[in-house]
Amino acid sequence: MTYTQLGLSAVVIAVLIDVVGLRTRMVSRKVFWVSYGIIIVFQLITNGVLTGFRIVRYAGDYIIGSTTPVDAPPPFIGDGRLIFAPVEDLLFGFALVLITLSTWVWLGRSGIQRTPKSGPPRWLK
Repeated sequence: MTYTQLGLSAVVIAVLIDVVGLRTRMVSRKVFWVSYGIIIVFQLITNGVLTGFRIVRYAGDYIIGSTTPVDAPPPFIGDGRLIFAPVEDLLFGFALVLITLSTWVWLGRSGIQRTPKSGPPRWLK
């Protein structure tokens, strides 16, 4: 599978987990999209640093529209990249954020929480 196919699969699986599996429907909430808008800025910065300094390298054959060889420095924008990183990284970031927030809301609804809510664990007393 290409990186693009894996990224698209991750998004589809994350949305199915959110809507069908956990039934939290985070993708239909305004608060999710506002949160994601904040998170994506930091994702782009982090991906840009890691890819721009060539700590992480991608083969151009596996990402959207790239013709850049692995040994060449990646372009800032263009050639299938946004701030040095492949556009597909945004797909994986979206899936990660969605599954994390969906799980958090689902656990909260399930009543799985620590009692007492603050202080040291009971077994330390």
